[in-house]
Amino acid sequence: MEKGSGILLHVSSLPSKHGIGTFGKEAHSFVKFLASSKQKYWQMLPLNPTSYGDSPYQSFSAFALNPYFIDLDILVTEGLLTTKEARKVKGGSNPRYVDYGKVYNERFDALRLAYNRGYEKEEAEIQKFYHKQKYWLEDYACFMLLKGIHDGKSFQEWKRPYRLHIKSKVREVKEAHLDEYKFWIFLQYEAFKQYKKLKAHANRRGIKIIGDMPIYVSLDSADVWAHPKLFQLDQNRRPTKVAGVPPDFFSATGQLWGNPLYDWDKLKAMNYYWWKKRVQAAGKLFDCIRIDHFRGFESYWSVPFGEETAINGEWVKGPGYDLFEALKPVTKKVEIIAEDLGVITKEVKELKEKTGFPGMKLYQFAFGDYDRHLEGEYYKDDPNECNGPDFTNCVTPRQFKEAKLLSPFLPHNYEENCVAYIGTHDNDVELNFIEEHPKLKSAMKDYLCIWDDKDILDTMIGSLMRSRANVVIFTPQDLLHMDKWTRMNTPGRAAGNWQFRLLKEDLTPEFANHLAVMTKEAGRD
Repeated sequence: MEKGSGILLHVSSLPSKHGIGTFGKEAHSFVKFLASSKQKYWQMLPLNPTSYGDSPYQSFSAFALNPYFIDLDILVTEGLLTTKEARKVKGGSNPRYVDYGKVYNERFDALRLAYNRGYEKEEAEIQKFYHKQKYWLEDYACFMLLKGIHDGKSFQEWKRPYRLHIKSKVREVKEAHLDEYKFWIFLQYEAFKQYKKLKAHANRRGIKIIGDMPIYVSLDSADVWAHPKLFQLDQNRRPTKVAGVPPDFFSATGQLWGNPLYDWDKLKAMNYYWWKKRVQAAGKLFDCIRIDHFRGFESYWSVPFGEETAINGEWVKGPGYDLFEALKPVTKKVEIIAEDLGVITKEVKELKEKTGFPGMKLYQFAFGDYDRHLEGEYYKDDPNECNGPDFTNCVTPRQFKEAKLLSPFLPHNYEENCVAYIGTHDNDVELNFIEEHPKLKSAMKDYLCIWDDKDILDTMIGSLMRSRANVVIFTPQDLLHMDKWTRMNTPGRAAGNWQFRLLKEDLTPEFANHLAVMTKEAGRD
């Protein structure tokens, strides 16, 4: 990847008059901000439609775009909404947070008005779009139509003929509710049209878009419903095994994600056709793709369906390099980032090295290593007994003072072929991390060669910017010294995530200039 820096900000977090960020004016303004501040990358979270819990990592489709991101003011300029109709969609009263309940209840009424006025007007262009996207779009529109008929319930609870995707029955419902079917087609047409203009604007200004691709898809998705043979399901479409990660330092019971696992043997027999389609589609949306949970391609944690925790799982071999060899024809024009965080084995490292993909480094993890050492997690009389996940050499307490700089997450240890962060959307904002780990302040100041606690964050930002990593990405929360209430996501917490939004006044010319100077001095402009 080209040397540079960028900002991690999801579209939902952009300012907006209508409760949630969109592909409209404020997104284009953010592109201008990135350009003026000498940034080369805009990293987004998955753009797919969100399901229960509002997580962009649990979606109704791995191909569709989120209708929330359709800009209502653009629909006004197209004559599909009146200004008064658009203004009615406020989506909540707090501009700093997304109120997903209000966004859902208000926005779709406006989008249906736009559909009623716009489908016939745009039908010729919609048909062109439909035929280009038919592989996934027909199934997605039918899936959303049937969800409406079943009061939004998971397809696992649908009537049997629809749950089993019996084509004749699905076709009957589609023909009986053709207007609703067309509505979901129209939304994707508008979303893709608006996003295409946004990406073109970013690219013209020298900004590359980094998109996020979760390794797994949601159980309640058009992908699983329409392609059941590609997943580990029984004849009734119930999962037999589901995804997660085993117990570790962070969780005694592991993490039970619940996503259906792929049937890699069947995918291989089809020359990974579905994965090729998925990556090809993402490659048209993004300049770079960050593949989440990369280690799952080498081996994945398989948990029997029905378990309440991830404890009783097992490691099962994944497709390995064979998948990435098959994907080469569709990845020629897109760069791949491997999310290689967590407990990474020798085999996972070898797979990443064979692909040549840059991995990820999180500065915050380095000081997390310090914290675990201070708590005695890695203190052993015999170094060979210590299996700390983040250190290449394990140490005794006596050796720790000298060995603490071995962490691969400290900037002086970065290789060039990596993408480095202080923290991502899943981490605490750094200012709060520092405050909640007072014992680490001394170690941080020693490493950063500073005296004052208040200088820690800015010095970390500067040292990351000047690191060897080809690409460094910051969150606006860290750059702007925001507090704990602006954290985007806390893994394992069921509610209160994905809500953070920037305000217009956050993106000042002074902020842009400061970031531009820092970027230029680090040789990343």
